[in-house]
Amino acid sequence: MTENIWSYPAGAGHTQNADLTGYKVEATDGHIGKVDKHSDDVGAQYIVVDTGVWIFGKDVLLPAGTITGIDTEATTIQVALTKDQIKSAPEFDKDKHLGDVGYHEQVGTYYDAPGTPGAGPTPLVRPTI
Repeated sequence: MTENIWSYPAGAGHTQNADLTGYKVEATDGHIGKVDKHSDDVGAQYIVVDTGVWIFGKDVLLPAGTITGIDTEATTIQVALTKDQIKSAPEFDKDKHLGDVGYHEQVGTYYDAPGTPGAGPTPLVRPTI
């Protein structure tokens, strides 16, 4: 990915200050949970997905750059990740999250770097506008 993983892609349909809490989150291969919290902070935009019973209640931090679409009418967010990629992702750590730059780097690297478990065999692909 060449864009900042911590920013919403231009074509994702994100509106600044929109409340995404409660939106359903869809991986490339099906439903994975709902948005528990989110951030619109410039350079640190993300959603936290509550995966419920799907993977035993794990909360996962997804950088905004993994989002491919936001449908406000259907209250749904699409991400460019599979269920397995999200299942293998680092768990959201609310204690490290706010003040630990290293934590954000670790999470960002998981999703952004080719060859990492989160990126799979090829990097994530964003739609071209």
